[in-house]
Amino acid sequence: MYYIGYDLGSSSVKVSIVDANTGANVMTLNEPTNEMEIVAPQQNWAEQDPNMWWHFVCVATKRAIKESNIDASKIEAIGISYQMHGLVVVDNAGEPLRNSIIWCDSRAVDIGDTAFNTLGEDRCMQKLLNSPGNFTASKLKWVRDNEPKIYSKIYKFMLPGDFIAMKLTGVINTTKNGLSEGMLWDYETDTVANWLLEHYDINTALTPDIVENFTAQSNVNGTGAKATGLPQGIPVTYRAGDQPNNALSLNVFNHGEVAATGGTSGVVYAVTNILKSNEPSRINHFAHVNYSKEKATLGKLLCINGAGIQYRWLKDNLASNSYEAMNQKAEVVPVGSEGVCVIPFGNGAERMFNNKIVGTHISNINLNTHSEGHLCRAALEGIAFSFVYGMDILKADNAEIKVIRAGNDNLFRSEIFSNTVATLIGHEIEIYNTTGAVGAARAAGLTDGDFKKFGDNITANDHVMTYKPLKNKVAYEAAYNNWKKELDNVLNK
Repeated sequence: MYYIGYDLGSSSVKVSIVDANTGANVMTLNEPTNEMEIVAPQQNWAEQDPNMWWHFVCVATKRAIKESNIDASKIEAIGISYQMHGLVVVDNAGEPLRNSIIWCDSRAVDIGDTAFNTLGEDRCMQKLLNSPGNFTASKLKWVRDNEPKIYSKIYKFMLPGDFIAMKLTGVINTTKNGLSEGMLWDYETDTVANWLLEHYDINTALTPDIVENFTAQSNVNGTGAKATGLPQGIPVTYRAGDQPNNALSLNVFNHGEVAATGGTSGVVYAVTNILKSNEPSRINHFAHVNYSKEKATLGKLLCINGAGIQYRWLKDNLASNSYEAMNQKAEVVPVGSEGVCVIPFGNGAERMFNNKIVGTHISNINLNTHSEGHLCRAALEGIAFSFVYGMDILKADNAEIKVIRAGNDNLFRSEIFSNTVATLIGHEIEIYNTTGAVGAARAAGLTDGDFKKFGDNITANDHVMTYKPLKNKVAYEAAYNNWKKELDNVLNK
């Protein structure tokens, strides 16, 4: 028997089929093979057609079934991961009324900021643990204010993963963790934050029914079965935003466990059981996949825009034509890069610096003694230092770090990067071969609530290696302190 999982990103739809007994990955692929279109009607806007997502879900599902050569009737359940914070609005026939306003669209920033100031920081932080910000609720307010004809036809709003579940089953519903991504969950009362919708003058009846994760949320209907090739009647049992789902994929469920991602941008997602924060904008808080009123488990998410994009920029603009070659040159350079320092924040406004545009800065180069290897090492160290800096912000805001888990890709494949982070944080970094789609597929079978067994299977299937903190960290601390001084100089200009 098998489970199937989807990871709906903004560039492609990934699908995985896993063995229901062992969790072993049978097949993973993505559609389209290039990238899905993002529409930008104005500067800083970003939209996608939800029916485009559904088209590629169908194409990818049929491909996966055919290429894995499995009997589709043996697929037992569905898990869905999806791009966070997007807004989908549909009519009473379930048809989208407009393109989805996706996660990287910033048109609602002022709406969220104004609500935060009007409602008050104390109320928002006590109830939402966040500012309303540029999230789903504020995007819905933008539609109400700017597209009243469309707003008047809305039957329900939903997150991107809710839309895919609806297309599969014909049923519209959502989850607590999904609502929390949109700043629509009140942690104090453990209910929908209707007071925020009312402040925005949004009809509270537009909120879908709420279902629990790891239960039969709805079942594939005839239309969904015909479009995808899946068996009619199988349940959708799990859905989550991509970052909480990434944490699930890495066996991160409990207080003190941290999931880290080191791609184009970096993410540190720390699980905590403390419902308190003093960071309304630098850190975001979401109900984790295993959140319940009895066990209020949160994910504290800190994003670092300037991460892997810095190293990619170096690759594209230096003589090196591969990351492996760059890493080899960096490895012969001592810790601290003999004074060369890279501040890697050249990918737009950085949330952990209160949305300041810091930029990338390269300093202290001696043209007589420093080489390409020094630049490569300084870049890896600078990105690692930014992760450590972010984790320090998390720790100052009630997060505890006991172990870090990361996927075996991008920055974490570099020993320099991973050793630097592990040594300065003083905790191990466990590396796993897994993906969001595989995690979602496995989570489809997590209906018994046995998270320990689920995590043990991840370790058995996916654990690659563990980076341990190096005993002699003096050089690393000196390099990090030098980097922070350079950062302070930049921030204080």
